[in-house]
Amino acid sequence: MVSTRAASRAASAAPESTPPPPESASTSALPPLPTTPATTRRRTAASKQPTTTTKKRPGRPSTAAANGWSHAPTTLTLLWLAVSVPLVIWDTGYMLGRPRTFEGGDLHWPLWVPYRLYAEVDHVYSRKAYDANNGFSGAQSALNVVETVMYLVYVWLFWSRAESATPGARRSLSGRRGALAVLIGFSAAVMTLSKTALYVAHEYFAGFSNVGHNTTFDLITLWILPNGPWLVFSAYMVWSQGGNILDGLAQAS
Repeated sequence: MVSTRAASRAASAAPESTPPPPESASTSALPPLPTTPATTRRRTAASKQPTTTTKKRPGRPSTAAANGWSHAPTTLTLLWLAVSVPLVIWDTGYMLGRPRTFEGGDLHWPLWVPYRLYAEVDHVYSRKAYDANNGFSGAQSALNVVETVMYLVYVWLFWSRAESATPGARRSLSGRRGALAVLIGFSAAVMTLSKTALYVAHEYFAGFSNVGHNTTFDLITLWILPNGPWLVFSAYMVWSQGGNILDGLAQAS
């Protein structure tokens, strides 16, 4: 009897069992979205998106900078401009200074004495062509002036406005200044390449009337080799700076 009463008191004192709390809305499982043709097309298109990476091409200036695209002339470009620009100025001075720069003229000695020999190799530079009013050489020299000014502006932009993205890094031009510099340098290189190719083509279609009198040795050593670098290095600049422009356009897109 005592045990029955103790058990009943213990049962009345025990706390009532509480049911488990219902699942919250955040933890309840949501039904999957229905698959429609539109969502399938979007998922397929997203999975096919290509991964674009920018690779540094050999011989081209690096386009990796702190703020994205940048331009810096290659070492070979700067060396070529250091050699070619003074020579073009020298050549242009001779052509535009005729007849005073011819042998016997008051400007011939000492600066343009070597042109006495070259005028015998290439008659475009001779008094004969000048007296015949051959305008090709004068027109070419006028374009030389424009081309040289563009190269000088290009070099000035790089040396005066280029900055290093990080300490110790190579100086480069970015933003609008970089775009302006590479546009000028590329355009000047295209002018040089086109003008030199036109010079050779003009001689070919004229039956080599100005250089055909030379021996093979003289033609190679005194005409082909002196003029060949203007084809080779201008083509290199077009490839180098044209690739830099394409890299910038690819990054912008």
